[in-house]
Amino acid sequence: MQALLSFEQAPPISAPLRYFLTAPLFAMLAGALLLYAGPEILASRWTPATLAFTHLITAGFMLQVMLGALQQLLPVVVGANLARPLQVATLVHAAITPGVLFLAAAFLSYAPPLFGAAGIFLGAGLVLFVWAAARALYGIGASNPTLLGLKAAILGLSGTLVSGLLLILALGLSLNWPMLQLTDLHLGWGFMAWSCIVLAAVAFVVVPMFQLTPEYPAWFGRNFVRVAFACVLLWTCTELAGWGHATALFGAATLACGAVFCGVTLNILRLSKRPKRDASHHFWNAAMVSGLLACAVWLVAHLNAEVDAWQGWPLLFGVLLLFGGFASVVTGMLYKIVPFLVWLHLQNRGAGRVLAPNMKKVLPQKRIDRQLLSHLASCLLLLLAVFWPDWFSYPAGLGLIIANGWLLSNLLYATAIYRNHPVPAPLP
Repeated sequence: MQALLSFEQAPPISAPLRYFLTAPLFAMLAGALLLYAGPEILASRWTPATLAFTHLITAGFMLQVMLGALQQLLPVVVGANLARPLQVATLVHAAITPGVLFLAAAFLSYAPPLFGAAGIFLGAGLVLFVWAAARALYGIGASNPTLLGLKAAILGLSGTLVSGLLLILALGLSLNWPMLQLTDLHLGWGFMAWSCIVLAAVAFVVVPMFQLTPEYPAWFGRNFVRVAFACVLLWTCTELAGWGHATALFGAATLACGAVFCGVTLNILRLSKRPKRDASHHFWNAAMVSGLLACAVWLVAHLNAEVDAWQGWPLLFGVLLLFGGFASVVTGMLYKIVPFLVWLHLQNRGAGRVLAPNMKKVLPQKRIDRQLLSHLASCLLLLLAVFWPDWFSYPAGLGLIIANGWLLSNLLYATAIYRNHPVPAPLP
């Protein structure tokens, strides 16, 4: 896979970097909301504060990083060059950033104009990104698992966007639509057809490249994306048709796909040739273990009536999946992607006359290790807050702010290395 990389096609560094630098701000805002709302956020998955908190992480933190990573990976990994990448990045980022803020404010106030603004900004930004990515991918044969995964992920993002806009429309206009069904579809498409598939597509490249592991097994690369996307489609059809038993079956199959991805990735990481495991390796391990635990929570809740009756199990599932799972792996990827981008662009800019700094000097390991500890501590505090919200919700909010403030500080450190590096003198 690494032989297919075309670094000369990389977009300007500011295209992905603007997303990466914005993401921690949303996670810090989520922490501030947890401090403000307190235990109310952990009372139910349906409270206004909980919905705002969740979307600050999913549409604020996760979406920003994923879109930034895709802007970099599409041209470099699969040769899908976005037309005018800097303009696309500028417009998409300028639309979705206020869109997420409007959405969080709308959940907290349930003011129809705010839902309308959120739908317009998020819809416009994501439609532009989907259009640009689909146009770049059009005509490129799905010759490898990463390319197939990226194509499926764009479809998954489209499904997530459509279901999300329908929910925004229903909430803003107080329409009598099946909200629970729409919410389940939005979650299923968002977590599996979009987030998990795009994560797998990226993992096929970055795990062997940065973690020095073997390639993913051929059987997994050939089948995972197709099977996972098919399960989501079949689950959606049975859900809309009201076929209860079939819906449960395909829902379990969709969850099993996520569990298989976590298990296979853990095994791949175990075979790493690195003499010493770095923080990024630990982020990936923590994410995969947390993902497996989230799947176990879902399975137990659906098999045990007492657990299913407990109002806190969806919150436990969400904390394990969002914070322990996706937030951990996204942070771990940032610590590899950002120093690499800085090194790559400085190497190109130096043209052999001014050497680029080593990646470890772009972002020292000690800074990453300390932030890893703060991130894991914040995840633990969130887990404890699910069981004892009165005791741990405020420490968890503070932990989120500290961990993501530290992440932002590290990313700004790497950005400063790029900005302050000497520029080669013009040739005579």
